[in-house]
Amino acid sequence: MTAPDTSTGQPRLARRYSHFAVGMLAAERTPLADARLGLAMTFVAGATNAGGLLAVGQYTSHMSGIISAMADNAVIGASGLVIAGVGALLPFILGAATSAILVNWARLHHAGREYAIPLTLEAFLLLAFGLLGSVAHVSPVALIADVAVLCFIMGLQNATVTKLSGAKIRTTHMTGVVTDLGIELGKLFYMNHQRRRRAGAPLIYADRGKLRLLAMFVLLFFAGGVIGALGFKYIGFVFCVPLALLILVLAGPSAFRRLIR
Repeated sequence: MTAPDTSTGQPRLARRYSHFAVGMLAAERTPLADARLGLAMTFVAGATNAGGLLAVGQYTSHMSGIISAMADNAVIGASGLVIAGVGALLPFILGAATSAILVNWARLHHAGREYAIPLTLEAFLLLAFGLLGSVAHVSPVALIADVAVLCFIMGLQNATVTKLSGAKIRTTHMTGVVTDLGIELGKLFYMNHQRRRRAGAPLIYADRGKLRLLAMFVLLFFAGGVIGALGFKYIGFVFCVPLALLILVLAGPSAFRRLIR
């Protein structure tokens, strides 16, 4: 008896992985591709955000909180903290602007793979942040730079996922997701008996698929936060490396295939 020929198994698996990753970031969007990428990036954002609290002493994706803190500090005369808030807000805006520039540039030069390029940049920034942060000495200047880099990364990711999903998905903060989750739960538990008595009154039904997806976003953000906090606590800045590699696994096949042509 001869052994089965498995010589083509590995290339076939590599092709399937490449098609899966490229399809996830294709210009022609589908709800399934949006959900898959959104869930993965939500995990990364949760890990980066929670881990960033341990690494730099503050969350780096919640611009609502940062702007509110700037207002409070302005009232009490803490000008240094207001400046620190600006140092977090501006990089976030710059990251979002960079995403828009890269997406629009890639639509002209690398059409069909425009979303992979900003995510690949995010991966390299996380990789550099993790490697440099692990060897750099802690200082006020280094801390300011660390906060700025993390906020830039969060702005870059949030804008990229927002653009590719048509503003349906945001991954770096859960306010909108939790709001939508509450709305669907309200529909789920709504009593339709009065509407049934009125002719022509539409019945209220929850979108159970959307409800499950929203719950998964919240759970993955939480799970990413737990894992990120543990990683930064016990490993330190180097924990950014596996997060960066995860993004490269998703975006690399699409980005590099276009860039090397």
